[in-house]
Amino acid sequence: MGTPDFAVESLRALVEGGYNVVGVVTGPDKPVGRHGSVLQPTPVKQYAVEHGLHVLQPERLKDEAFIEELRSLRADLQIVVAFRMLPEIVWAMPPLGTFNLHASLLPQYRGAAPINWAVINGDTETGVTTFFLKHEIDTGAVIRQVRVPISDTDCVGDVHDRLMMLGGSVVCDTVDAILDGTAQATPQELMLPDEELRPAPKIFKDTCRIVWGRTSKQVYDFIRGLSPYPAAWTTLIASDGTEQVVKVYEAVIIEKPRSLCPIGTISTDGKTYIHVYTSDGALSIRTLQLAGKKRMSVDDFLRGFRLAEGYRFEV
Repeated sequence: MGTPDFAVESLRALVEGGYNVVGVVTGPDKPVGRHGSVLQPTPVKQYAVEHGLHVLQPERLKDEAFIEELRSLRADLQIVVAFRMLPEIVWAMPPLGTFNLHASLLPQYRGAAPINWAVINGDTETGVTTFFLKHEIDTGAVIRQVRVPISDTDCVGDVHDRLMMLGGSVVCDTVDAILDGTAQATPQELMLPDEELRPAPKIFKDTCRIVWGRTSKQVYDFIRGLSPYPAAWTTLIASDGTEQVVKVYEAVIIEKPRSLCPIGTISTDGKTYIHVYTSDGALSIRTLQLAGKKRMSVDDFLRGFRLAEGYRFEV
């Protein structure tokens, strides 16, 4: 059971590993295009169809017709990777249970966006966890857990791809342990860390707004924790008060700026750099995108956009 690219790698590992995948449950096709006249299948469905797998696409997971079809597959085990929250009638169905692959070191970062929040918070380590499903989301007993370092130059896209590839092997390892009876599930209550548990709530547009009044390190981590998707954004304000939304994909911290200016102040030579002041220093923007335009490097941006005196970013 899965929907996005992150889930495809685990499905591929199962198929290529020779496991008997009797069914694939994914989201409904979504309308795309200017008029929504074209239906786009999920990445998981695309892979499943290419490999002749039986696909189920329920609108509602409690729908009687879906429950009956799922039950008719007589699956011994269900595997969930980046899918919706399941009702008990679904996750309790197979005799060997249902397990989930989660992209964090549970019990840290329970929720919808664990990779983003680990990078945003400046963590130096994350990982993947498999656990048996139960009523409360992301709280079931842990079966397998593998740690992965996060470098201070990684963006969330880098970490996502690393965990996606690792996830396939961990899923297969978990299946093997369950099938041969060696899986030892540890309650998360026995794994609570010394530090406070950090949540990983779903990310919305307003979540992605840059607050320049934070420290340079916090803003830097925030930008890379949302790059390349959904991308951190800020509002560029001209001296006459007009505003434009700008997405920032890449920036670097400037060591010891010559002097501190008001937060959000822009410094530029109009050709090669855009510096923005934070609460304790400044960042140099490397890659950005104006609303309605394509993503570009800062020098390409400055060739086509004149940052006049008095421009600043909204604090």
